[in-house]
Amino acid sequence: MKQVEEVVLPPAGSLLLSSSPHIHQGESITTIMLKVLICLMPAIVASICMFGLNALLVLLYCTAFCTVFEYLWNLLLKQPQTVKDLSAVLTGVILAMNLPATVPWWICLIGSFVAIIIAKQIFGGLGQNPFNPAAVARVALLIGFAGPMTEWVNPMQGFATTSEFTTGATPLGTAQMAAGTEKALTTFESLESADALMQSFVGNVGGSLGETSALAILLGGIGLIVFRLIKWQIPFAIIGTTMLFTWLVSTVNPTLTPGALFHVCSGGLMLGAFFMATDMVTSPITHRGAFIYGVMIGLITCVIRIWGAYPDGVSFAIVIMNALVPLIDRICYKRPFGWSPASASALQMRRNEVK
Repeated sequence: MKQVEEVVLPPAGSLLLSSSPHIHQGESITTIMLKVLICLMPAIVASICMFGLNALLVLLYCTAFCTVFEYLWNLLLKQPQTVKDLSAVLTGVILAMNLPATVPWWICLIGSFVAIIIAKQIFGGLGQNPFNPAAVARVALLIGFAGPMTEWVNPMQGFATTSEFTTGATPLGTAQMAAGTEKALTTFESLESADALMQSFVGNVGGSLGETSALAILLGGIGLIVFRLIKWQIPFAIIGTTMLFTWLVSTVNPTLTPGALFHVCSGGLMLGAFFMATDMVTSPITHRGAFIYGVMIGLITCVIRIWGAYPDGVSFAIVIMNALVPLIDRICYKRPFGWSPASASALQMRRNEVK
């Protein structure tokens, strides 16, 4: 007679229940990160062409510092090394794309520490961080080091040294300074001219490495969608909401802000919409939740751009909405068949009893 082995199940409180379908992509973390890095190549090349050697140095600093911090953290805690999965490299590249070309090396060091240690590893590492690391680092640097973080340089100066750069305001900064003044209409008309919009779209304007060429970011964003690495609802909702809201505000009060096309082509909207807000770990898991998430990021970005203290608010909006992702998932998640509030309450009571 065969002996029947007793099967011991884990406590009910530790089981995660979710409705089907359960999809497994079959790709490793390294493969996914590599594909995202490939999609970032147009923006990387564009930034180096626009800002020269300094852009390359900022990219190298951030990538190296992020990788070193990841390695040291795992070494200190005696955890398996994760530097080979390229997640730290990707964080470093996206962080660099959020920085001006003239920032000193220690800004890259502090930003990398915040991104890897504060925003990622303290929460348990990749897959458990609630906030986008690069967005958190940019927000922290903007608040703590506003001077070097808002010193923009004019592009197309070749492989110049920092001392040879000429500074200039970004289109968003120019619009913010002119808003509500008697020069508003004239300034906005200049910023919204066909030539000015084309310069912003191509990247011949001042700004962070990844904020200048909307065209390069768009090409990479299309690659993300083709590779199925992101939910298309997020960038669609962010860009669409921004266009609609700024069009409404500029129509009601033309002296308050430029129109929709200006806001889409300027600042970090495209970078945030395609490469930061779409982070698999920190964005909603359902399509409906992703759309709501994107709409709210677009709205918060517009509010900060028009009425806030900073010319651009994309990173602030992403961090704020990252905090609300669990709530969005709870509201929008598809309930298993037969689920009801009463059954959920009974299940929770049983879990509490087990604990």
